[in-house]
Amino acid sequence: MSSVQLDTKGLKCPLPVLRARKAMKPMAAGEILEVEATDPSSVQDFKAFCETTGDELLESREADGVYSFRIRKTG
Repeated sequence: MSSVQLDTKGLKCPLPVLRARKAMKPMAAGEILEVEATDPSSVQDFKAFCETTGDELLESREADGVYSFRIRKTG
């Protein structure tokens, strides 16, 4: 499966999630979106985003102030 990279570092809530939603629209089911963010609230935002959309949050981690998320598009 292919993956799409999205850099939202420096953006504040709700922009990282809004950019992720836009990036996922053209993606096929099963593809993975990899997002990097620096806003600490993005952890809860992406969890809620996946609960709302039904997409699968595969990974959520933090290293040196950068939050990384891997989301698999369902559907």
